[in-house]
Order: sequence, then structure tokens, then C-alpha cells
Amino acid sequence: MLNVLRIRREFVDEIVAHARRDHPDEACGVIAGPVGSDRPERFIPMLNAARSPTFYEFDSGDLLKLYREMDANDEVPVVIYHSHTATEAYPSRTDANIAAEPDAHYVLVSTKDPDSHEFRSYRIVDAEITEEPVEIVD
Repeated sequence: MLNVLRIRREFVDEIVAHARRDHPDEACGVIAGPVGSDRPERFIPMLNAARSPTFYEFDSGDLLKLYREMDANDEVPVVIYHSHTATEAYPSRTDANIAAEPDAHYVLVSTKDPDSHEFRSYRIVDAEITEEPVEIVD
């Protein structure tokens, strides 16, 4: 079965804006949604604790707080996003190795071109990367 990421345009715009704001460092964050729904509904920009142009890392304290919040709201991370600032929007080996949510859509935005962006989504299970179509809805 082919997975498709259905995402509202406002979330795509917010992810791209976050990526541009944090450039040249990678930006990262989560869009939470109701358990079992596969619907991204709550945008949560996070801080890249690594503050790096080539690597992203969620702050462990922020991540713990986020997971407690999601548990309390019966939410899961539907989308986990980050940006690549100098390369295409394709997961690196490190990205694949740290991907710990088999049901999440891993979204990558490339901001290497200041005038345009690349927005792609993947499933990453056991470090195996599968690109999926993105359907942007209004």
C-alpha cells in the first residue's frame, strides 16, 4: 500500500518559513495529530539543539515535554520535519538511523536555493527510506 502525506498548505508554509528563519542551520519540528488518524493538526516548531547546518537534534528536555503533551492530548507525531540547507531534500544516513517513529511522515525541506524550496516526504522504517507522494490541501 502506498502512503500519501495529506498536509494543509498552512503547515507547508510554516515549515518552509521555519526552515528559512533558521537557515543556515537545519530547522526541525513536529506536527502532531490524533492517535490513529494520520492527520497532521498541531504545528510544533522545535529548537535544533545541535545548531548545525548539517545535522539536527531535538533537545531531550523539549522532546520529553512534547511527548508528555502529546500523550495527554491523545496525539502522536504524524509529521517529523527538518531542513537541509545545502543539499537536496533526501534523508541522510544519519537521518535514517535516528528515525525512531515508523508511523511518522518524515518531511524534508531543502533551502539551498534562496528563491525556491524542495518539499518531500518519506517513511523511514529500520533505516529503510521510502519516498511517498505529498498532497497539499487548502
